This record gives sequence, C-alpha cells and structure tokens, in this order.
Amino acid sequence: MQMVGIKELQTNPAILTKALEAHEYAMITKRSTPIGVVVSFDDVILSHGLKTSILLDGYKSGNLSLGQLATSLDMPKEKVMKMLSLLGLDVVEYNFSDDMKNLDSFV
Repeated sequence: MQMVGIKELQTNPAILTKALEAHEYAMITKRSTPIGVVVSFDDVILSHGLKTSILLDGYKSGNLSLGQLATSLDMPKEKVMKMLSLLGLDVVEYNFSDDMKNLDSFV
C-alpha cells in the first residue's frame, strides 16, 4: 500500500492515478496521520463488494491464508475454495519442482 500525503497530492496528483491504474491501494495522510484509503474500482468490487475484494487481494498477495480468508468472510472453507476456483485463483499453492527436490533426498 502506498502512502500519499495531501500536500504531495496537490503538487503531483499523478502519484494517485498511477497507484490506481496498477490496482494498488493508497492511504491518504494529513501530517503523517492516515485519513482515508483509496481503492481502484474494478469488476471484483462490483460483483463481490469492497470487503471481499480487499480480502481477496490479501489472499492473492499471500498475506492471508485460506483459513484466514474463510474466517474473515464468515464462510466455510469449502465455499471459499469454490469461490476462488470460479475466480480463477489458485486454491493451494503448489510447486512441483520443490516436490521433485524432496523426492531426490529420499532416493
């Protein structure tokens, strides 16, 4: 999340535009005190709402686990897994090359 001061916004509003175009959140501050959060507007917000959109971004970036996402959405894990699948998001991170390295150590 990018932090942008009010004075900085006045002199260079493109900072905020760039963050929004990159689908990043920006925190607006006044004298280093947070006063608001700016969120880019996209289809996920329209179809799932702001809270779900923010939580999904947290999951995609690895800041939230599947369990944390399910708890935050107050949904069973199975339902969250189905939602993630429908959105085309990975439900479980899996790295095949790591497993191959582990298999080599058994042989």
